[in-house]
Amino acid sequence: MKIRGVVPPVVTPLTADGALDVASFERSINRMIDAGVDGLFVLGSSGEVVFSTDERRREVIENAVRIVAGRVPVLVGVIDMTTKRTIEHARVAKELGADAIVATAPFYAILGPKEIKRHFRLVHEEVDLPLFAYDIPVCVHVKLAPALILELAREGVLAGVKDSSGDDVSFRFLAQARDEESLDLALLTGHEVVVDGAYMSHADGSVPGLANVDPVIFVEQWRAYQAGDWGRVRELQDEATRLMRIVQVASGEVGFAAGVGAFKTALMLLGVFETNTMPEPVLALEGENVEAVARVLRETGHLN
Repeated sequence: MKIRGVVPPVVTPLTADGALDVASFERSINRMIDAGVDGLFVLGSSGEVVFSTDERRREVIENAVRIVAGRVPVLVGVIDMTTKRTIEHARVAKELGADAIVATAPFYAILGPKEIKRHFRLVHEEVDLPLFAYDIPVCVHVKLAPALILELAREGVLAGVKDSSGDDVSFRFLAQARDEESLDLALLTGHEVVVDGAYMSHADGSVPGLANVDPVIFVEQWRAYQAGDWGRVRELQDEATRLMRIVQVASGEVGFAAGVGAFKTALMLLGVFETNTMPEPVLALEGENVEAVARVLRETGHLN
């Protein structure tokens, strides 16, 4: 199974009391599939994986697999601090019907390349599913070097990389080396505002959180890339970048509250989500911050 194209990291909707909002989840997933996305990634950063109990993780996977019903591949985040916990999550993901799993390097304990390689090898050995490395140093405090990724790809340990490192130079070197060696390694960018640059580096797709809000932009951009229409690729990137300003307009908010908080608020304003409730201890955007997101949606033609 080749996973490529647009694979949004699905935002997890919550009810006002913090339960999984299954109706909103179904609406959002179907909306993205109807727009033509090529896969869905649940329990990533946008999917609140680190805020989720084991019970909530299982609930999200079960509902996602049920709703998708085989229409596109479902990638499941199995992110945790240690290898044994990651393997436990991976086993559950496989049991519940995941098509692939996504893992970061272990975190909290300070580890080096030797331990990180062993981590991915052990996960691969224990769970027979395609394994994607999630490169997100801002959260796990280590950058996955191209040499490390290439070594694991040669061994058949890694099927792909979800790159949220922000290091476009490293991404280009990795893509070039992958191409020169003809390695079977899918490279997906997680950065909404530089997808066009990643495609110029021969990326195999994107994992844009913003596609929860507007999946059509990214699907059309992927198709333009496949057709070699670079002018349209750039035009659509400019549209996406204007819309991405929703994550910059909330006053007094940073990080998860500003980013995923803006996605949830936009989805609420668009009628996809019932609420913009965030996981504890994060508070939902309200008041002037909600209006600031609405203003960007109006300016970009998403809201009347």
